[in-house]
Amino acid sequence: MGYSTFDLTINNHVAHLRFNRPQKYNTMSLEFWREFPHAINAIDEGAQARVLVISGEGKHFCAGMDLSVFTSGAIKRPKDPARRNEHMRQLVLQLQAIISSVENMRIPVLAAIQGGAIGGALDLVCACDCRYMSEDAFVSIEEIRLGMAADLGTLQRLPRLIAPGLAKELAYTGRRMMSQEALTSGLVNQVFGDAETMLKVVMELAQTIANHSPLAVHGCKEIMNYGRDHDIANALKYQATWQAGMLQPEVDMMEAMTSKDQKRNPEYGDLLPTNSAFIKS
Repeated sequence: MGYSTFDLTINNHVAHLRFNRPQKYNTMSLEFWREFPHAINAIDEGAQARVLVISGEGKHFCAGMDLSVFTSGAIKRPKDPARRNEHMRQLVLQLQAIISSVENMRIPVLAAIQGGAIGGALDLVCACDCRYMSEDAFVSIEEIRLGMAADLGTLQRLPRLIAPGLAKELAYTGRRMMSQEALTSGLVNQVFGDAETMLKVVMELAQTIANHSPLAVHGCKEIMNYGRDHDIANALKYQATWQAGMLQPEVDMMEAMTSKDQKRNPEYGDLLPTNSAFIKS
């Protein structure tokens, strides 16, 4: 499927989704909200990619929600306040699910941020596994400037990524957090002098991840996300259950050890497509 709001490529098990509307600061238009979940589902279900990199063209990574969404007719305003409000709740839940789909992917997702990651873009960035910035980059919870609270995940995820008091300050003020502050606060892994260098290094990191066992990488993501949301005792029990089912030493572990002895790169099988049981051969 072709996409109008971003480009999507897969090379050597690395998927790269790049926002391609720089003249609009890569804002999240209605078309974006329709195309993005399709792309994420296709990547995750197809299992050809073992890691996803998200980046943007132009001045900004993404300037958040396109105002055209609010005039597109997607938000319906019937006279009945109960149905109007229920519709709004369902709409927000749908948008939240689209953002959460990144977090729920079986593969790691890396965000390469140049310029601004504003409003809804920060919701997306917070749902990624790892974040990287160019020197000029910044994030901001822009919603407070519009007279509303951010509603697609930033207020839930950001306090788990940085100090809660700092997250609240950003939410209450709407001020920009520049790249160096994002680095020292733990929001991003690295900061680079320019966007080109950043993307080069992030793609190299993605390739390193893709060269490892996709089952082991999936396990790392699954277990760490579970541990984030549960206490240590429950997380350890889940780890044991995961190992009981997924740890098969004669397959990927044997390949890892054999390839090391033979001084060659390991060759791991892909994860199975999640829809394979329902597709006629």
